[in-house]
Amino acid sequence: MLGYRCKIMVSQPSQLQHHYPRFWPLNRIAVNILLDGALAALAAPVARWLAAPQDGLLHPLWFLAGGGVSLAVSGVPFRIPQQYWRFSGVSDLLGIAGASMASAALFSVALVWAGFPLPSETFPIIYALVLLVLLGGSRVSHRLAHRLVARRADRQRVVLIGTATAADLYLMALERNHEMKIRIVGLVGLKQQAAQRIQNVPILGPVKDIALILERMRKAALLPEALVVTDPTFKGQALSHVLDVAAEYGIAVLRTPVMTELTPADQVLLRPIPIEDLLNRPQVPLDHAGMERLIRHRTVLVTGAGGTIGSELVRQIARLGPACLVLLDHGEFALWQIDVELADCAPNIPREMVVADVRDEARMNAVMAHFRPDLVFHAAALKHVPIVEANPAEGVLTNVHGTRVVADAASRHGAAAMVVISTDKAVNPSSLMGASKRAAEMYCQALDIQARSAEQGGGMRCITVRFGNVLGSTGSVVPLFRRQLERGGPLTVTHPEMRRYFMTVPEAVGLVLQASVRGTSGVKATGTDDLLLHGGIFVLDMGEPVKIVDLARQMVRLAGLKLDEDIAIHFTGLRAGEKLYEELFHGREAPVPTDAPGLLMATPRVVELADVRTAVDQITAQARSGDVQAALRTLCLLVPEFDHNPNGEVRDLTPAGAKPAGAVRSEQIKTEGTEQMAP
Repeated sequence: MLGYRCKIMVSQPSQLQHHYPRFWPLNRIAVNILLDGALAALAAPVARWLAAPQDGLLHPLWFLAGGGVSLAVSGVPFRIPQQYWRFSGVSDLLGIAGASMASAALFSVALVWAGFPLPSETFPIIYALVLLVLLGGSRVSHRLAHRLVARRADRQRVVLIGTATAADLYLMALERNHEMKIRIVGLVGLKQQAAQRIQNVPILGPVKDIALILERMRKAALLPEALVVTDPTFKGQALSHVLDVAAEYGIAVLRTPVMTELTPADQVLLRPIPIEDLLNRPQVPLDHAGMERLIRHRTVLVTGAGGTIGSELVRQIARLGPACLVLLDHGEFALWQIDVELADCAPNIPREMVVADVRDEARMNAVMAHFRPDLVFHAAALKHVPIVEANPAEGVLTNVHGTRVVADAASRHGAAAMVVISTDKAVNPSSLMGASKRAAEMYCQALDIQARSAEQGGGMRCITVRFGNVLGSTGSVVPLFRRQLERGGPLTVTHPEMRRYFMTVPEAVGLVLQASVRGTSGVKATGTDDLLLHGGIFVLDMGEPVKIVDLARQMVRLAGLKLDEDIAIHFTGLRAGEKLYEELFHGREAPVPTDAPGLLMATPRVVELADVRTAVDQITAQARSGDVQAALRTLCLLVPEFDHNPNGEVRDLTPAGAKPAGAVRSEQIKTEGTEQMAP
């Protein structure tokens, strides 16, 4: 792993444990009994002397009686000798306090019963306090000694960033480990101000003042070697700001493991900040109850179940209690991977693995007839822009014809709803992949309008959800950058102005399920009566687009490297079908907010179902016959805003030049579909 890494090792067994593993716990308890007995024996005469210093010399029985009574009380009900001195905490001190008071009371009663007067009326209180100081103080001293040893000068100087609770947990973890090469020199709170301390470590100020804090430390020659984030919720813009400031001072930024999670017993590593933490937005509240009502006790089929989105759909659907989960994919290995994962995380959910091609009408009809799913999530598609450009016939057959095959088969065999995963590349497409996904959207829109019409009520609902890039997906830029970093670079970016929308995979899939709930039960939207009735498309709120070159720079910093010194960024030029900016809405698709946070809706631009069917039939026939040019011409007629960029040319740097779209008539497709036109 690149960058700074700190190993936090669990302390190794001592030599005594190594040679005598079976008897070491008993030996330790015996040593504790001897030490506690000696301290308790000393406590009785010291308390007598403090209560009545004028009484002179003490009888030796005071030592024996005091030690015996204290050991009996502390050992049997309070189990004080079984404590680890080095790990003594507040609960241990409370136990010692209880044992001290009980011992003092019992010893005083025994003295009176034996006919010896108490040295003074306050003797029981003094005796209890002396016992508490000796037994508790020895443990506290032992713990402090270990803390002093841990603060050797050769340890890495670290400043923690997080809440007081998270910092306290991590400080305790450090204190319990001899092998941790970390020295905490300060804390930066999320809200706490300076002049306070946690476990004697000073709070240097709030995280918003991180630049001032580091500058003060630089002037005092006390700059830390790393900033360590302890709070798992500290993400997004605030974390990005910390990274930017830390980069100015050449300081690494790391993250601790979640302290409540189990970690390997022999090693815990400080981890690099994942890029997802920088782009992560505040968690959108989801309608989990609605999702459960939609999924529970129903048969759900997911196409493309082995892909990035499909596999996350499977994971989240499995948690909602379906009656049966049917996983369909063309790749055997991808299916095997998600099946193995489900066997571990959801073993009680009935599931079926189906290897099938969504373009095979007979096979898809047989699958739908056999399982008769209530819900279908269609995530299968060819999504990599350059690959679809290089294989145009396969792209349109999978994305256009395959979507129609799945939708028709699901509708034919009684599915209540089908959810289609689309992409922002379908908006004003410049790539064949984007245009094919827009054609699939149009078919599903038309199918849904027919199902929602009064005359055709009760048909299958077809819900389309559109969103941008997901972090970590197959073929996305983040895994590419990680591989390039591991090889030592350079990082390749197509263009300095390239921007993309990003969202984490779990967040995107959670919102897809949210859209499914809204789409099947109706949605309230501002400014319209019922967009869904007229083919509206759900669009995930992706936030602001991110410059890819900025993403590359952040990943270099996260790896603990310096840009241009340790690793370079090279610009390679746009690839076939790419454009600089992606859009979530066409110029005529005004975004409309819904009552569900994180979900918007595109006002519909639709075509009659018969017209789309005619176009899809022609595209399929032309692609199967190998006449790619004719297939692209028909696709251009169906998606008139398709502005193909097969050579990766740099177009206008603003996304405002999209061509308007109009309705397409089947007669136009039939009469113009044979004209020659360059792709």
